[in-house]
Amino acid sequence: MQFIDLPAQQKKIRDKIEDNIRKVLDHGQYIMGPEITALEKRLADYVDTRHAVGCASGTDALLLALMAHEVGPGDAILTTPFTFVATAEVISLLGAIPVFVDIDPMTFNIDPKRLEQTIEDLTSEASPDHPLPQAIIMNSPQPKGIIAVDLFGLPADYDSINAVAAKHGLFVVEDAAQSFGGVYKGRKACSLGNTSCTSFFPAKPLGGYGDGGMCFTNNPGLDELMRSLRVHGQGSDKYDNVRIGINGRLDTIQAAILLAKFDIFAEEIILRQQVAGRYTKHFDGSDLLTPPYIPSGCQSAWAQYSVLAKDNQSRGILLGKLKREGIPTAIYYPKPLHLQEAFSYLGYQNGDFSVTEDCASRIFSLPMHPYLTEEDQEWICKVCLAC
Repeated sequence: MQFIDLPAQQKKIRDKIEDNIRKVLDHGQYIMGPEITALEKRLADYVDTRHAVGCASGTDALLLALMAHEVGPGDAILTTPFTFVATAEVISLLGAIPVFVDIDPMTFNIDPKRLEQTIEDLTSEASPDHPLPQAIIMNSPQPKGIIAVDLFGLPADYDSINAVAAKHGLFVVEDAAQSFGGVYKGRKACSLGNTSCTSFFPAKPLGGYGDGGMCFTNNPGLDELMRSLRVHGQGSDKYDNVRIGINGRLDTIQAAILLAKFDIFAEEIILRQQVAGRYTKHFDGSDLLTPPYIPSGCQSAWAQYSVLAKDNQSRGILLGKLKREGIPTAIYYPKPLHLQEAFSYLGYQNGDFSVTEDCASRIFSLPMHPYLTEEDQEWICKVCLAC
């Protein structure tokens, strides 16, 4: 059994993938070829934004977004500790300070109420009510922006997040690495922040056969900046460098593969909803597992189907049982970012973010992809729910 069955997907569109790659081999424009522009237009139209900028990875997408918003030393960027390292890594790479905010226990996304309270702590001279990094206390950087993460494919609460950001004059970056194809109150993921970023890592809902990413925005100024930044800060041509940038281009062959995959993407999102619905039907009311919660008006892209065990010991027993039956699982994420060695310089401690730490101790993910059969799901659920 596959955790994510990429071979089943490839079998369905292998001829189209090979045809698209052959076209790239024929025209020979391996860097910034016409497939890049075609992919940018198709995906911008899909999420309903004016601009899309293809880049080399989801991490580079986040980095380009922050660079376009001129993030640097002296800035504080608020984000969640319950995410992949790239979300906070790009903040530190630019010399800014990641400020973590605990999550909502139902959605696993950043808690807007705690977000507001943490911003108030940052801007107040009074003793903070919420944990702040040591660098904040010592250097007093000013809050500049928020990176909200759409964990497991579910968009965060952007009405609340954007309202908090507007109140305090902050920008919002949507980390939609896992949520391309998700929906929030009638709007597509990747259109919900000032800038939005997704990943084309192979395991993502729309994944290539290598690294890749994309930034989305309705702001023409940000679009122009990110296009410059992704090619070494180029100006009128590649030898006219008007700012410091990165080598963040998306390969043409990856764009060609993604164009073939996007042809069946809408169908796959429907299939993902069906797979998730079957899981949830089995787990609803269970004393052993808590299924994912999807707020009214939202649709997850179901990058992962993640459940909560009763406690850490129960999770270990369940994972062992599933492994013995040949059922693959994964834990996203076993160690929150505030407890990672890479961020030890921030001075956070165990217990600072109780909701995140509790979820990390109990969460695990089951096989999730559009081609998971009902028979396999019946078996997975039977093993999970066996007393």
